[in-house]
Amino acid sequence: MEWKNIYRGLAMGASDVVPGVSGGTIAVLLGIYDRLIAAINGVFSKNWKKQLGFLIPLGIGVILAVFSLSRLMEWLLHAHTGPTYFFFLGLILGVLPFLFRKADAKQAFHIQHFVILALGAILVASLTFLNDSEGAIIEQLSFRTYVLLFVSGFIGSSAMVLPGISGSFMLLVIGVYPTIISAVSNLQLDVIAVTGAGIIIGIAAMSKLIHYCLSHYRAGTFALIIGMVIGSAFVIFPGIPTDAVSWGVSVLTFIIGLLVAYLLGKVEY
Repeated sequence: MEWKNIYRGLAMGASDVVPGVSGGTIAVLLGIYDRLIAAINGVFSKNWKKQLGFLIPLGIGVILAVFSLSRLMEWLLHAHTGPTYFFFLGLILGVLPFLFRKADAKQAFHIQHFVILALGAILVASLTFLNDSEGAIIEQLSFRTYVLLFVSGFIGSSAMVLPGISGSFMLLVIGVYPTIISAVSNLQLDVIAVTGAGIIIGIAAMSKLIHYCLSHYRAGTFALIIGMVIGSAFVIFPGIPTDAVSWGVSVLTFIIGLLVAYLLGKVEY
């Protein structure tokens, strides 16, 4: 068991709770994205023990973060929205230099790759216009509601695997984010189980697609990933602070985010 992955999972799980921040982006920042995709695809291979040794501690960290930090994230996003998002903005922008190096952009990228990068950024940035409210908690649960939660889990988890596209934001767009985050905070097991089933199946399906693309179209896939990460910065940008105190705190949290991205990169490499 690679127990070091617990802290990596904590970071990924914390980000997945926040609409606009992708767990896939944090996996890239931690230097484990390629390994994560390969491990998910290798669960049913002859090396399944090795893959589970990587995934189980990571999953423990993600689950611990989601259940322990959901209330904290709810409070931070409600009470300190701007500074919280500026912290994640710093994290996201801080990972870009590493991404360009990992993709060997100077050598591998050509005109078509920069076009793909721009399209990826535009695609993710356009998600900003898809939702303008957080909706309401669904209290009356029916069969149709459970189907909606399962499908939402599938879509959201597919997005979680992609750097730059936030699974939580997709749940927000669909309109079930408040219901799911409330279920996690209050241990509503039926909602958690149905949504969790959709999440597991969605992760497995999307990881196979990404694994194929990384194996056969590495430069183009990295160009798309980088574009998505850049686009996510527009999605979570909370707007310009309106007073001096907010300016100061937001700049500080942004710098902390950049510093955390840099330090994590140093720890991993």
